[in-house]
Amino acid sequence: MPARAGLTIPTEADRLPLLDLVRGVAVLGILAINLGAYAGPIAASLSPHLPDPGSRADEAWFALNTIIFEGKMRALFTLLFGASLLLFIDRAEARDPGDLVAGERLQLRRLGWLALFGYLHFLLLWWGDILFTYAIAGFAALAFRQARPAALMIAGVTLFAGWHLTMAAVGLPQIRAEERVLQAVAPPAEAQAYARERRKDAVATARELAGYRRGFAAQVIGKLSTQPDEPLRAAVGTLGESLPLMLIGMALFRTGLYAGHWSRRRLAGLAALGIGIGGLLTGLLVAFAWSRHFPPVRMVQMLAYHMALPHLLMALGYLAALILAAPALLRTALGDRLVAAGRMAFSNYLGMTVVMTSLFYGWGLGWVGQVPEHWLWPFLLGGWALMLGWSRPWLARFRHGPLEWLWRCLTYGRRMPLRR
Repeated sequence: MPARAGLTIPTEADRLPLLDLVRGVAVLGILAINLGAYAGPIAASLSPHLPDPGSRADEAWFALNTIIFEGKMRALFTLLFGASLLLFIDRAEARDPGDLVAGERLQLRRLGWLALFGYLHFLLLWWGDILFTYAIAGFAALAFRQARPAALMIAGVTLFAGWHLTMAAVGLPQIRAEERVLQAVAPPAEAQAYARERRKDAVATARELAGYRRGFAAQVIGKLSTQPDEPLRAAVGTLGESLPLMLIGMALFRTGLYAGHWSRRRLAGLAALGIGIGGLLTGLLVAFAWSRHFPPVRMVQMLAYHMALPHLLMALGYLAALILAAPALLRTALGDRLVAAGRMAFSNYLGMTVVMTSLFYGWGLGWVGQVPEHWLWPFLLGGWALMLGWSRPWLARFRHGPLEWLWRCLTYGRRMPLRR
């Protein structure tokens, strides 16, 4: 089917296998963190002792996940999203050089549809959607697309560090109050106030779990009636993370990182620095929290703000290490399947929500709140096997993943070919 006049459709030759490889690793890693949120209430993603006290094995699994995956995969995926914003526009402008705003117009339409997908993901399936956040941050990031790489990097790092350091400072009094309670040196009024907050949290968590055990229609109606604006509030509340990471990702793209313009020595240095220093800081923070059995107030602040810079360092280290390994990895069967999973990251991300909520929520098997933290690993391995197993055979028969194809059709305003 021919393209409309003035609109050239991208082909598979426009893709960068390296981006797809890293995206494939990221979408697998994101499942490791999302699993705790699928299997339990929101509180379960913050501590192995919420909503109920966990075992030493639960603590170990939670700590391992936090050190390796928590925050790093989300940061990696957001960096890639920033790069893909520019790649999409560059490719569109290269195909239609007579239309100077074709790329931006298409990208705005693309982000608009992504926001709708994200809202439906939240409303119909799962509270933890990130697509709506990406769309909102993407709209803001487009305002910086003409900036030089150095300006993008400085702006991204400054915003990222400034936001998280400020919010960490704001939360310090709460952490100190909790510490006094845990050490039994808090004034009686402070200890009573802390106990009241924990009881309120327990009641809210019980109500949340009861909601997840209801049927599909009841959950959708419940979200519409009690929290219809949750995706927007989440997007605004995390803009201090998502927007700066996208700017950093745009800067790295403009430096030619994904086109092979960085030397191996430079990549090795970034990998060693990022994984080494970031991993050390992450490990120290996790060890400190573990020694106190992951108390709730500290964990909220630590996961949201205190670990942000170590997360970013490790994500950059992971990125550099994957680029170093790519020439050899892309020649293997595993690398081929990771690339396929990355090309279908949208379908895989939402597909895992469908699979996992069907196992844990009331419209499926109803296992929510029943699987201990340390028994989530079979679900993780099963999810990885599904993503790696179906993506390559699907792309052997079809040009795009099913949701990638739908998103593409909506962006270009026409039915695109799917079968090869």
